[in-house]
Amino acid sequence: MSLLHLAIAQFRPRKGDVAGNFRRVGEVVAQAAALDPRPHVVQFAETVLSGYFVEGAVREVALTADDVARRLNDAYLAASGGGAQIDVIIGFYERHGGNLHNAAMYVRLGDAPQIVHVHRKNFLPTYGMFDEERFVERGYGVQAFDTPWGRAAMLVCEDAWHSLTGLIAALDGAQVVFVSSAAPARGTNEPVDGVSMPGTVARWDRLIRDIAEEHGVFVTLANLVGSEGGKMFQGSSCVMGPKGDTRSRAPLWDEALLTASVDLDDITRTRAESPLLSDVQAQLPGLQAELERAGARRAPAAPVTPVPAVRPASGAAPRPAAAPEALPLVQGGDRSRGTPPPLEIDAALVESWLVAFLRDEFARRGFTKAVVGLSGGVDSAVVAALAARALGPANVIAVRMPYRTSSPDSLAHAQLVIDQLGIASRTVDISGAVDGYLAHEPDADAARRGNVMARMRMIVLFDLSAKHAALPLGTGNKSERLLGYFTWHADDSPPVNAIGDLFKTQVWALARHLGVAQAIVEKPASADLVQGQTDEGDFGISYGRADQILNWLLSGYTSAELASRGFDAAEVELVRKRLDGTHWKRKLPTVAMVSGTAIGESYLRPVDY
Repeated sequence: MSLLHLAIAQFRPRKGDVAGNFRRVGEVVAQAAALDPRPHVVQFAETVLSGYFVEGAVREVALTADDVARRLNDAYLAASGGGAQIDVIIGFYERHGGNLHNAAMYVRLGDAPQIVHVHRKNFLPTYGMFDEERFVERGYGVQAFDTPWGRAAMLVCEDAWHSLTGLIAALDGAQVVFVSSAAPARGTNEPVDGVSMPGTVARWDRLIRDIAEEHGVFVTLANLVGSEGGKMFQGSSCVMGPKGDTRSRAPLWDEALLTASVDLDDITRTRAESPLLSDVQAQLPGLQAELERAGARRAPAAPVTPVPAVRPASGAAPRPAAAPEALPLVQGGDRSRGTPPPLEIDAALVESWLVAFLRDEFARRGFTKAVVGLSGGVDSAVVAALAARALGPANVIAVRMPYRTSSPDSLAHAQLVIDQLGIASRTVDISGAVDGYLAHEPDADAARRGNVMARMRMIVLFDLSAKHAALPLGTGNKSERLLGYFTWHADDSPPVNAIGDLFKTQVWALARHLGVAQAIVEKPASADLVQGQTDEGDFGISYGRADQILNWLLSGYTSAELASRGFDAAEVELVRKRLDGTHWKRKLPTVAMVSGTAIGESYLRPVDY
């Protein structure tokens, strides 16, 4: 067979709903089977039957390969009314040999399911947001296998980040390497095929392209989409040709059924032009020995003995020194030391990202309406604009909650946003409720009074959310959250926050892109809890300077390293102390652990499970 028809299902699983995901996967396979030409293989992403970030619930959703094959076949036959034979690659949490694995299975569906091959993920990311090794066991080995159309191999997510796995698959005869992933998007503004993409899309594009081009094989990438606990799976699934050429690509964020027909004879043509795999095969005996030697190496290399300079023999006339021929000097920038990711964002990309996030979160949680506390500041204006784009203006309720000492500009600027977006609004004066309590605490200082106002606003917001069956949206930005500039169990209480990972300077950039009124964008940021109060006045440093310092500190650089790069040491210390002194505000309450099943320690279930 020369022409291979592929379909990649870019799919949004419902977290933990294994039965519902089986039904939908069966429907997608039936949809693919009805295409002309009918795909030989339909590929789904990593853990598509349960969602990826299920933590301690892995044991609840894990199934044996036989169970998956049977249930998937039943779902396909039910959806298709008894469809023709078709091959499917499916990612799932597997029970095997008494262990739990993150696995991918190649199975032939039809009258009776036939399991062709199961690959168990070798490399388990256990760093940053990932904690796989805590919940599943690693698999060992990469093997190609035969199919009716040719020879294939499978990799799961981080398996593909190690160049050796692609090499083994190609050496084992794979013509197509199927990579299944659940890759959350991070970073902004990196080009892929001339289009601005999240940084992780660009990184995956390089990985898949390198595997294909180095070994002269076709490589597919099937990625999840949707939001899990705030982490947006990026999509952008693709098919890469053996020259590292993009054959087909699915969109960011959205579900799609991507198809591509590829000519397997392209592999022969490519390897004839660039026989890199043949070179490795010829050198394999020596390379295997070197691999074993390098893998067994533990001690540092022996020091190199310097070779003494050769002096002319005694009595010999010294040779005249040749005039040195200087090379043209090309001076690059200062690349001697690393830097954190830039603060600049592609605002259009971030808008699409956050709108997709809000749509997905609301759908997952079963809400269609949002309530937003509209202060007249830039943060709440941006959140309201994003919510209106995601849910429609008719489904967003803005709530103005003035206190008697609030600035008149706050009400006026909030009204600008309401009028511009065409959203519903309520105005609830909190003066009576706040003063009713503070009448019993006449000695309360400005900080206490401000905290009472902030918490009263959350009472209003959550009560109106119950009245309107609407989800409250948070409006705190990353700078405020890192500096602890919010009232605990108040400003940061809403369950969904679209801008909580954007620095204040990035929120301003997004606001300009969204068309937020200039008067709101340009006015000094203020919590408006005390007359004349400004954020930057309270900090003792501008947001621009604080964001730069925070960006470096969060990227692992020390205060001393920042000082060596020209940052003001006093400003760095001011920011660092606020950052280090407010970790408690970004956490749930500390609970004394007295059992082996403490919530959040041993009993682990994600927020959206």
